[in-house]
Amino acid sequence: MTWNGETLDGERILIALGGNAMTAPDGSAAPGAQAAAIERAMGPVAELVAAGARVALTHGNGPQVGNLLIKNQLAADVVPPVPLDWCGAQTQATVGVMIMNALERALAARDAARPVAAVVTRTLVDASDPGFADPAKPVGRYFPEEDARRAMARGEVWRRFGERGWRRVVASPEPLSILDAGAAAALLDAGHVVVAAGGGGAPVARVDGTLRGVEAVVDKDLAAQLLARRLGATTLVIATDVENAMTGFGTPRQRPLHRTTAAELGELAAAGHFAGGSMGPKVEAVRRFVAAGGRRAAIASLARLGDAAYGKAGTVVEAMPGVGNDHQSS
Repeated sequence: MTWNGETLDGERILIALGGNAMTAPDGSAAPGAQAAAIERAMGPVAELVAAGARVALTHGNGPQVGNLLIKNQLAADVVPPVPLDWCGAQTQATVGVMIMNALERALAARDAARPVAAVVTRTLVDASDPGFADPAKPVGRYFPEEDARRAMARGEVWRRFGERGWRRVVASPEPLSILDAGAAAALLDAGHVVVAAGGGGAPVARVDGTLRGVEAVVDKDLAAQLLARRLGATTLVIATDVENAMTGFGTPRQRPLHRTTAAELGELAAAGHFAGGSMGPKVEAVRRFVAAGGRRAAIASLARLGDAAYGKAGTVVEAMPGVGNDHQSS
């Protein structure tokens, strides 16, 4: 498969799958809905592998961790709640196995069988990251104040979100490195399709010279660009539920952003064009990847995954001479 003579044969591509690839269109995270969504998502991934690309995957885990936190909350008087790094590790394994099964089926259907492996991965953060002093990342579902107060008595931090109720908030520290990327790299070198750093990786910090799990969640897109660089990927594709990042989002000047540079993307972000909790981390991830030497990065819908890998769909950032900027709608 080629685009204007360009081939992906041998190219290393990291694909970061958003929550839309892990749940039903209505947001359902029931086991059957998750399995069906992942089955659909693996079709475009298998096409890239069949085209000769060496693919690594990472994924979100918000709905899955949310489910575990609800179990923590409802069963706290019967079973001790487990910490967030445990939740991250558990959901990496669960989603990883579902991806392995679905991708192997999709590859076999295309006569492109490859071994698929999932690596439960830790991500290093700084124990003194300012996020720990002021937790702000909402996790889990909304609960009444009475339930929130009981959880706060166990040491958790909760905040009221208007009429919707109370929700737990945790730190989301800056990822510093993907500690187990070497294992993922070895598998990729050996010809495997690799799943790693799911949900940003299980967060750990050095405390008194040793690694310990911490109560935090790591942004999956920021972790993805670190993993991509460590694996020697030339292309990073962040698959989400929209066709493009938008400039002027929510205003009459809203426009899809098609092609840009890392420098201009940074300027647009500084001007407030991208929402911090949704598109902002994706934009920052692709900016960092290209600024650090990556050849191409894209934010695109899952359906356009293959085109995005060729730089033909989504918001594309390329480190190539002569790439122009196009902010006009298609």
